[in-house]
Amino acid sequence: MITPHSANKGSQLADDLLPIREVARQTGVNPVTLRAWERRYGLIQPQRTPKGHRLYSAEHIARIRQVLGWLQRGVAVGQVKRLLQDSPTLREPISSLWDEQLNEWLACIEQLAERQLDDVFNRALALYPSETLCEHLMSPLLAQLQSRWAAHPSMRVEQVFFLSWLRSKLNARIYHGNRLLSGAPLLMLNLSDRAMEPNLWICAWLASNAGYPVRVLEWPVPAEDLALAAERIRPCALLLFSDQCIDPAHLKRLLGASQLPLLLCGHAVSIHRDALQNLSTLHLADTPLAALHCLQRLSLPDGQ
Repeated sequence: MITPHSANKGSQLADDLLPIREVARQTGVNPVTLRAWERRYGLIQPQRTPKGHRLYSAEHIARIRQVLGWLQRGVAVGQVKRLLQDSPTLREPISSLWDEQLNEWLACIEQLAERQLDDVFNRALALYPSETLCEHLMSPLLAQLQSRWAAHPSMRVEQVFFLSWLRSKLNARIYHGNRLLSGAPLLMLNLSDRAMEPNLWICAWLASNAGYPVRVLEWPVPAEDLALAAERIRPCALLLFSDQCIDPAHLKRLLGASQLPLLLCGHAVSIHRDALQNLSTLHLADTPLAALHCLQRLSLPDGQ
């Protein structure tokens, strides 16, 4: 029999039932989203303890992964329940879900409409895992915005508005994530001369959602200062980020200043790919999602 006490354990429970925090850790879907899928769409119906704590079986976890599979194909969350019930041979639908959301975000950004942008952001976070949002919405949105800003320098105010907003929102979520997590953090260092690097913060947000405590240093630092930071923060790994060209000599000094697992993320990986191949101690990831997957392959301890 499952008791309320056993529901609070973070490991596997009697009868193979798991609490929501453990399910979130295994699937990458945060508890807020799992509750929204249950209440608003009836996608997952967990069991409950006498005190109302949710308990999930292996079948529930398998269904969560089926839901993720449909979302990765671009299906709206409201369509998923029918697709799960239909024949598996059903032809996959072509959905304009992400195009619609992208246009909604762009309209808010063009109008510098902070409250409306907050609303679409919070709504998306409640319904979709961070990796899905990154792949289908945030990365395409940034690519479109950066192309537009490069072609029209007069849109500087729009650029500052959105990048400031994005940094604030993701940093707040990382901060609250850090309060719930323990253990050695992932230390992230910006190598570019731009303070508001959106993909740096998306990297940090993805890592935080995956259960890693995160510390971000937004400005480049000398190698000796990095060694001091590592000594005091005691991170589990170091992620270097740049979407610009980097000074190879500075990079080598940074590598020599740390004995930690080292990752380089950003467009710098593509820019310097040939030269970087010779650095066997450096793991390379050119996108935030690739950086997250690299972290997971390294089997670093998370803060759960």
